[in-house]
Amino acid sequence: MYATIQKWGNSQGIRLPSVLLKSLDIKENDRLEIIQVEDGIQLRKAPKVHRSFEERFAEQFGVSPEESDIRFDNEELDWGSPQGAEVW
Repeated sequence: MYATIQKWGNSQGIRLPSVLLKSLDIKENDRLEIIQVEDGIQLRKAPKVHRSFEERFAEQFGVSPEESDIRFDNEELDWGSPQGAEVW
């Protein structure tokens, strides 16, 4: 399979055949990781950017929220009545 580098705005781009994209389950707006290898480039589907709270917590603390000693209070705080020009 071949493709041609073409001007795309101030950059250059390459169009990937839809058959290839479908076979790799790559869709419009998916992120690709570009890796420089000795004799060319390699494209990979990038890992998802969005991570859940649990994933971020585990990355930061090394355990899930359920396994940690950290507790989150879900109580609503009363900050008092408005003092300035706040809109309520």
